[in-house]
Amino acid sequence: MILTLVVFGAAVLLWVCTPLDDTFVALAAVAALLLSGVLPASALTALGGSTTWLLVAAFVLAAGVAATGLPARLATWLVGRARTVRGLAHLTAFALLLTAFFVPSTSGRAALTLPVYDELRDRLNERAGRALGVLFPSVILLTAVATLVGAGAHLITNSLLEAATGQGIGFGWWLLLGVPLAAVSAHVTAEIVLWLFTSRADRATPVSVPELELGGLTRSEIIAVAVVLAVAAAWLTEPWHHVPPEVVALTGALVITTPRLGTTTFRDAFSGIPWSLLLFMAATTVLGTALISSGAANLVAGLVSPAHLLPTVIVTSLLAHLVIQSRSARSSVLVPLVIPLAAAAGMNPAALAFASTAAAGFCHTLTSSAKPVALFAHAYRPRDLLRLSVVLAPVTGLLVFAAAVLLWPHLGLPLR
Repeated sequence: MILTLVVFGAAVLLWVCTPLDDTFVALAAVAALLLSGVLPASALTALGGSTTWLLVAAFVLAAGVAATGLPARLATWLVGRARTVRGLAHLTAFALLLTAFFVPSTSGRAALTLPVYDELRDRLNERAGRALGVLFPSVILLTAVATLVGAGAHLITNSLLEAATGQGIGFGWWLLLGVPLAAVSAHVTAEIVLWLFTSRADRATPVSVPELELGGLTRSEIIAVAVVLAVAAAWLTEPWHHVPPEVVALTGALVITTPRLGTTTFRDAFSGIPWSLLLFMAATTVLGTALISSGAANLVAGLVSPAHLLPTVIVTSLLAHLVIQSRSARSSVLVPLVIPLAAAAGMNPAALAFASTAAAGFCHTLTSSAKPVALFAHAYRPRDLLRLSVVLAPVTGLLVFAAAVLLWPHLGLPLR
């Protein structure tokens, strides 16, 4: 009771006597009460679900990191180490994989790395430049699976699993499952793109990308890295301290926007949050939950044969982008159906849901299939996407299938 009064009194004083943003002060007060245990994490539902809070805080963290220029500088430094076009493609794939840990949005990662591509394109011949233009959005989309906050669809899947089974896939577990698939997908995609769009001579051509000296980190970059690492460490160690991920993320977001300490302002960070996306994600999560809780998903799932369920789920998820363009909407439609299907077939709902979400990350066929593909539309021809999809779709499906059968069971996610 006394702590609550102290926090409330401090908030009133800060509102009245300082130029601090009112919302920042209010959220800081809420975070203090959450961390001290006065408020339960469920109190956040008064202002939105935990999934929404987690993604809002992740976007604020990403804004703080992006404001330092570190992700783009790191990506430029990495690709600057390339000596040939093939080396450039693989270093680009690796650099794009790393951005998944800093920016919780595939469209945000595409916008962040677009200037890097434009700089590289001017130093390559037409075929190599077009290949790189296809590679950037392709790798961005397929490597989002590396982390729970890599796409809103992942959070929706996690929420639906929690609603249906009482247990989701936490940040650390998702990292363990997703990073191997993301890394292999990135480099396999690089080889496929090189094979389809460049000649052997092109691939061996030396590149004249200037090396950027990474140098010492600036103060703002050190702060950004420290906050991100602290938040990630807290997410990974949740089983020991039991602080919910959204509370950890909110605390990190407040630190990175704290005046004189943080790397960006609270107002600037919030102005970049795609609120319409968050509202859409919240609405589709509710719809997916309704499908499960009402029994409608069981009714529809009963029309599908459980035989050969894993390949069916993967193929359906791969093709779903042709009729449902939004990644979040695809998960909201598919996962509520996959969960009862898995249960009826005696399979692990979490394994099938994760496989579906990973496969649904493939959305490369049309320019309108995903925002990253649209952002790089000037870099390739529309028929290039069709040519890529014919090869990359089955390869992606095989990679997800192999991971589900051969890898994930050893990481705690068995099929049965």
